[in-house]
Amino acid sequence: MKILVCVKRVPAPGARMVLTDDEMALNTRHLGFAVSPHEECAVEAAIQLIEEHGGNATVLTLGPEEAEEQLRYALAMGISDAILLETDGSDWGPMATANAIVEAIRAEENGFDILLFGNESADSGGYQIGVRVAHALNIPCVSGIKDLVIDGNQAIAKREAAGGWEVFEVALPALFTAKEGITLPRYPPMRGRLRAKKAEIKRIVPQKIEEGLQKVRLKVPAEESNQALILGEGAEAAPKVVDILKELGMV
Repeated sequence: MKILVCVKRVPAPGARMVLTDDEMALNTRHLGFAVSPHEECAVEAAIQLIEEHGGNATVLTLGPEEAEEQLRYALAMGISDAILLETDGSDWGPMATANAIVEAIRAEENGFDILLFGNESADSGGYQIGVRVAHALNIPCVSGIKDLVIDGNQAIAKREAAGGWEVFEVALPALFTAKEGITLPRYPPMRGRLRAKKAEIKRIVPQKIEEGLQKVRLKVPAEESNQALILGEGAEAAPKVVDILKELGMV
């Protein structure tokens, strides 16, 4: 079995977003980066499938040279091989990104049995890449899954639905986009980190295609501010609490 997991380098959760002066990109000087949470779960799912059925798992990302850090993290977790679709760091939209991934997949000898993506990236949240790749390759696609079982040349995927589960049976090769909860990602052991540091990463420079939409500028949402009002200490604050509850219509 051959599995490909596609991940994205995104700002670490909770980081404060600051734009460059031209409002066309994030100022990354003080930012940490990580793999999108959904995609980290997809990496773990790939490792578990290989442990159960045997085979080889490859991790792929599109991004600048610095994205090698996220590939090595996946290697440290237990992925066998890595591919970096190296760019100059400029923004790639969903059409160009999906096209580059499709070309890389077609260039791989014998292809892949299973393609795993995160349901959406943690930064742009576009939900598009996996679906676009599956459409271009003309293979089945099940999105938003939280369970995946392989039975011979067939995959059984489950997706949460109101009051239960939706169950899909598809022939391989197929593509799945995973949500958090499909697995609990393991912490890379020291032995894995040492192996990942020495591992060779395959590098490909993709050609960027023109897209229909063009970015005009970025905009950071207004930050919400909260205030705490100290009403007093002890019993003396009780009347003020009652007054506020009356203002809120709760008493």
